[in-house]
Amino acid sequence: MGALDEFLADEDALREQFAKLTPTQQAILTWQLGWQHKAHDHQVEPPGDWWSIWLMLAGRGAGKTHASAMTLATWASEMPNSRWLVSAPTSGDIRGTCIEGDSGLLSVIPPVLVADYNKSLHEIKLVNGAFIKGIPASEPERFRGGQWHGAWLDELAAWEYLQDSWDMIMFAVRLGSRTRIIASTTPKPKPLIIELLGREGDDVVVTKASTYVNVSNLAPSFQRQILQYEGTNLGRQEIHAEIIDPEEGGIVKRNWFRLWPSQKSFPKLEFIVQSYDCATSDKTINDPSGCITLGVFKPLDGGMSVMVLDCWNEHLQYPDLRPKVISEYETVYGEGRDRKLVDLVLVEDKSAGISLIQDLQRAHLPVHAYNPGRADKVQRLSIVANIIKAGRVWVPESGKRAGFVRDWAEGMVSQICSFPEGTVHDEYVDCMSQGLRYLRDAGWISIDAPPRDDIEQDDITDAEIFNARGRENPYAA
Repeated sequence: MGALDEFLADEDALREQFAKLTPTQQAILTWQLGWQHKAHDHQVEPPGDWWSIWLMLAGRGAGKTHASAMTLATWASEMPNSRWLVSAPTSGDIRGTCIEGDSGLLSVIPPVLVADYNKSLHEIKLVNGAFIKGIPASEPERFRGGQWHGAWLDELAAWEYLQDSWDMIMFAVRLGSRTRIIASTTPKPKPLIIELLGREGDDVVVTKASTYVNVSNLAPSFQRQILQYEGTNLGRQEIHAEIIDPEEGGIVKRNWFRLWPSQKSFPKLEFIVQSYDCATSDKTINDPSGCITLGVFKPLDGGMSVMVLDCWNEHLQYPDLRPKVISEYETVYGEGRDRKLVDLVLVEDKSAGISLIQDLQRAHLPVHAYNPGRADKVQRLSIVANIIKAGRVWVPESGKRAGFVRDWAEGMVSQICSFPEGTVHDEYVDCMSQGLRYLRDAGWISIDAPPRDDIEQDDITDAEIFNARGRENPYAA
C-alpha cells in the first residue's frame, strides 16, 4: 500500500488534514485526486525526471487533449511565477481546443486558480503568478523572443511549418532546472515524429493509445463515424495511432519505377533535359535547390521512355546556383558515337528562378521557363504519376544490391514516393513533375490519359499550365 493509499485509508486523518488547507490548496488537491482516479494509464504523466519530451501518440478521441491540458495545468499550479507555452496548428485551434475546448485548460483548471484570461491574446494567469500563453504554429517567427519552463504542443504532426516551429520552440523552452514538453498528436509519418521516436529512452518518453481505450466516453454518433474506417490505412493511423510507412500513402509507388539492369549499357538517348527546382527561402538549411537529369530513349519493349541519369540537391541559392547549373549543363552523357550533350535546361519561372533564367539566357544556354499555372505541388505530381505507373521512367540499378536503385538515386525515389505526407523537402518532386510534364507536352512521351477519378486534375487545362504555348520543338526552346 502506497503512502497516498495509507493516507486516504484513514478518513478522519484525511478530513483533519484537508481542513487545514487553504481554499486554493483544497481546490488543487481535490482536482488532482479526481484526475488520478479517472485518468487512463496513457493519460498519466510518465514517471522519472530523465525525460524532457513526452510524445503522446493517440487515436482520435483517446483523450490526449484532456491529458495534456491536465498535465500542463498541474505543472503551472505547482510552480509559482512559471511560464508555459501552448501551441497548435492555428490560432483557432489554440482557443477552440486547447484553451476553451471541452477538454481544454479552462475546462480542467478549477476556476478558483484562474486569476485572469485574455481571450484575444490567448493568455491565462493563475493566482500563483504562473502564466500560460498560446502561440499558433502557423506563425513560426512569433516564437522568437519568448522563454518558457515548458510547453504543450497539440497535434504536432498536423503543423504546416513543423520543423521551423519546432526549432524556434526548442530555443525558447529554456527556463528552470528541468524543461518539459508535451507533444500530443495523432501520428503521421513526418520526419520529426520519426526522429522523436528514435530518441525514445534517451530524452523522449513515448505513450501510445488507440481510440478504443476511451471509446465508452465518446458519443455514439462519433463512434459510428470513425470506426467505419477500421481496417483501412486511415484507420490504422487515426484510430490505432500507428505510424504508417510514408511511402504507403504516397501518390507514386516505388515499384512503379523500373530498374535498368546494372550490367546493361545505357540506351541511346534521343533528348536530355535538366529540370531544376530553385530554393526560394533565405533559410537555406530548410530549402535546398534540386536537379534531376532525364534522358529520353526508345526501349525494345514499348513506347518512348525516360531514364533518370543524375540527381542532386544542395543548399544553393541564386546567384551561387548559376555556376553550378552551367557546369552541369556541360556534362556529356553516354560513350562513343552515342555521346550526347544536354538539350534543355528547365527552370520554374518564379522567385529565384526568374533571375537564374535571365542569367542562363545571357550565357546562351538553351533554358526554358516552366510555368505551373494554378496547379499546386500535389496536382503537378498527380498529373504525371500515370507516366511513372505505366513503367516509362527508369532508374539505374545498384551494382552492389540487386533490386535496389543506385545510392545516389535513393534519396530522390524516397522523397517522391513519400510525398506529400512523409517529406520535409520537395525539390525532387518538383523537378520530376515539371520534367515529365514538359516531355509529355512536347511530344516525347505519349500514353493514354488516366481515368478522371484516378488522377484528379482539378479542371486545369494544358493551355493554362503551359500558358497556351501549345506543342513546340524542344530544341527551339
